[in-house]
Amino acid sequence: MATRLVQINMKAQDDSALGRFWAEALGWGVDSEGPGVTNLEPVGFSYPDPAAVCIDIIARPEPKTVKNRVHLDLATTSPTHQAELVARLKDLGATLADVGQGDVPWTVMADPEGNEFCVLEPRPIYQDTGPIAAVVVDCAAPRAMARFWSQAMDWTLHEVADDHATMRSAQGVGPYLEFVRTPDAKSVWNRVHLDVRPYPGDDLAVEAGRLRALGATDPGIDQSAIHWTVLADPEGNEFCLLAPR
Repeated sequence: MATRLVQINMKAQDDSALGRFWAEALGWGVDSEGPGVTNLEPVGFSYPDPAAVCIDIIARPEPKTVKNRVHLDLATTSPTHQAELVARLKDLGATLADVGQGDVPWTVMADPEGNEFCVLEPRPIYQDTGPIAAVVVDCAAPRAMARFWSQAMDWTLHEVADDHATMRSAQGVGPYLEFVRTPDAKSVWNRVHLDVRPYPGDDLAVEAGRLRALGATDPGIDQSAIHWTVLADPEGNEFCLLAPR
């Protein structure tokens, strides 16, 4: 049994407005499965497919108070493309952000609700990922996180070091999932988190038990009204285990 990363879940005070921003930023389509939920995926996409990690934006009243521990890195193909994308994102409502990055070749920005993301300088490794180069998770121990997530999912580890780890779908398509060591400790419920999904025919409860055996924990919330399972990885980052599909 195994799972795969199918989407990221992002909380927002105005899911529709934030959805419009990210749809324009990525060139994706917008849909909604119900009030307070905005779904984003590439136009013509057949979900789920490793070629893309989709985005679900969920309305929540709580404001953002700390730097997100999960963010997106956007890919560019040239210095000109990077500059043009930064300018276009500003026109859409993004702002430049300072998270202590110093003098770096990428541009750190924030979307209209303050969610940090990076517009990367051109890098050959991301030339075939689509608009999202990577989903990046801040952590204290990249090696341990890579060990857990490589066992939790059927994605392939590409690089593991003390300060970072990188993995990608076994099919070699879509964005990377990266773990980057940072000094900041997790302090609040993550406003952006990973959603993983087992394959058709798998059992949700059995898969949840397997993930707990690998080191996942229960976040201690009432889950009686939902049809998925909320867990936390070994560093306490919440993630959702969705129904097999």
